[in-house]
Amino acid sequence: MECRNPTLQSSNSSNQTAEDDDQPTTRRIQRLQLHLNPPVVSRENVLELLSCAAKAKLSVNTQQLSDYMRGKHRDIQERIFDYYFKSRPDLQTPVEISMDEHRELCMRQLLGLVREAGIRPFGYVADDPAMYFAVAEAVGSVDMSLGIKMGVQYSLWGGSVLNLGTKKHRDKYYEGIDNLEYTGCFAMTELHHGSNVQGLQTVATFDPLTDEFIIDTPNDGAIKWWIGNAAVHGKFATVFAKLMLPTHDTKGVSDMGVHAFIVPIRDLKTHRTLPGIEIHDCGHKVGLNGVDNGALRFRSVRIPRDNLLNRFGDVSRDGKYSSPLPSINKRFAATLGELVGGRVALAYSSVGVLKVASTIAIRYSLLRHQFGPPKQPEVSILDYQSHQHKLMPMLASTYAFHFSTLYLVEKYSEMKKSHDEEVVGDVHALSTGLKAYVTSYTAKSLSICRESCGGHGYAAVNRFGSLRNDHDIFQTFEGDNTVLLQQVAGDLLKQYQQKFQGGTLAVTWNYLRESMNSYLSQPNPVTARWESEDHLRDPNFQLDAFRYRTSRLLQSVAVRLRKHSKNLGSFGAWNRCLNHLLTLAESHIESVILARFIQSVQSCPDPSTRAALKLVCDLYALDRIWNDIGTYRNVDYVAPNKAKAIHKLAEYLSFQVRNIAKELVDAFDLPDEVTRAPIGMQSTAEAYSQYTQYVGF
Repeated sequence: MECRNPTLQSSNSSNQTAEDDDQPTTRRIQRLQLHLNPPVVSRENVLELLSCAAKAKLSVNTQQLSDYMRGKHRDIQERIFDYYFKSRPDLQTPVEISMDEHRELCMRQLLGLVREAGIRPFGYVADDPAMYFAVAEAVGSVDMSLGIKMGVQYSLWGGSVLNLGTKKHRDKYYEGIDNLEYTGCFAMTELHHGSNVQGLQTVATFDPLTDEFIIDTPNDGAIKWWIGNAAVHGKFATVFAKLMLPTHDTKGVSDMGVHAFIVPIRDLKTHRTLPGIEIHDCGHKVGLNGVDNGALRFRSVRIPRDNLLNRFGDVSRDGKYSSPLPSINKRFAATLGELVGGRVALAYSSVGVLKVASTIAIRYSLLRHQFGPPKQPEVSILDYQSHQHKLMPMLASTYAFHFSTLYLVEKYSEMKKSHDEEVVGDVHALSTGLKAYVTSYTAKSLSICRESCGGHGYAAVNRFGSLRNDHDIFQTFEGDNTVLLQQVAGDLLKQYQQKFQGGTLAVTWNYLRESMNSYLSQPNPVTARWESEDHLRDPNFQLDAFRYRTSRLLQSVAVRLRKHSKNLGSFGAWNRCLNHLLTLAESHIESVILARFIQSVQSCPDPSTRAALKLVCDLYALDRIWNDIGTYRNVDYVAPNKAKAIHKLAEYLSFQVRNIAKELVDAFDLPDEVTRAPIGMQSTAEAYSQYTQYVGF
């Protein structure tokens, strides 16, 4: 049998029968005959097609691919793995552990990292963010609770001191935060307010008689809630509260907006809760039970005036307020802008979780054989098209997310060094969009990975349950994903308005400035019918398709908002168009991800590695186009024959990616100690033996 493209073969045959456009009746009769008498494809035929595809598989050098992907900070990650998995195996988290034991183990793990392994993450927060994110990824691989606890200590509590404070705060607190003497919390979220930070109710009232701020929780809704490190280990908290200054008018006080304050919550020597502080344990959670989340209430807690983190706003001894920024909104934006590192970390870490889950699922799917032709050996479950449809686009997305979040880390590092306003805006837009999109995708994919491994995916030792439960809150941390997508949509609308007013656009949206007019014009009826493989795999076509969709959605939602605003007002119109706005935001983020993936493919120096990445990139692009094919059909961007060709080619590319799936997951360079799932071991010979040993055989 001649080896040909197994999924496009029928399409090519149909095209051959339809070459003569002067005989439409004959063509229709032939197609009806195919529907009434479809060709029979036996399992032997399927296996022969699989064999043909295997012969045509790409040659992938796993080491070269891994070297291109893993970056320059792999050495420190290997140091971390050696410490936890070789030097101190007693610090590994067992499958079954109580909440209290997990919390204490997590603290010992963090102390060991800093005081025994000699790795000081806090220095990287300030001077080398890319190194810090590499440490966070490795530590999260040891235990996701440990990764979050480290993030609370260094990125949130420590980062607030560095980024919102001034020299006096760094001089006083830096060393204690660094060596874990000053364990701390980040007390922003309240019982009634999370995403709406400007609506926080905790107050900090200045007392000019004593030169102090008085921190108060005015009602139960203002109790600080879900505060990591608060229930057990924290000694300090960065408390976000409305700064209130006394006035001589009838109001009595003036609200200067939300500011951050350092509040001691436990005695440094005895660890007892300080007067006026009330701490309660938030208790057992769905996941991340190594993190001691607590609730904080403040009853007239007095702190020195110097405990105001005063980079963006200060109060003098005589009670006068000063700021380099002119308004409450400007100060608030600057304050939150300095905290985007948390979103960067979550997007980056979420990709790490997706790598682990997809590695386990794909390795098991290659290992597990089930059914097959009569009297023939059983076939790998990854040879089934349904299984490829579940896992291969996910693998392609993992690669796409890897390169886009790596770019985000690079931009964040550039921002911290340059403080360039354009870069700051770009990082805010990228971190907001990628955090929302990537964490939501990973959350859904974890369930798909579990299902793909059948009953064995349900065993706790194979980790899908703990990965899913620990990661789930990533969709809420650092901003609820739905709220973040609305921010992305709002920014797009602002850029859209500036486009027609001659304003400048952020780097992330350059394509709107460069070619919005062409994207908003009527689709070309000729290119709408092009269906050749070369055309569909052309990155220019793929990127144009993504950007065309975003531009059409942006234009249509702008028109709808303008229309509904007349009757419903701005808020009512926004709510009326909310689903449209969320779709717009996701479309834009996918455009950004694809652009980064294409650039990473084109920048790869090794031809064979570049060819493998190109295959994966094409699958990512065409799968996303097919998943939203209705949008393209509605505006005639894609004709019916082209839509069919896209579907067939996406299926074939999944088939081709399956042939190099082992090499692709091996290139993630995750040792068995990191994946820690018997069914996901690199050596298939040991997988089942490890699994059976775990249950006592």
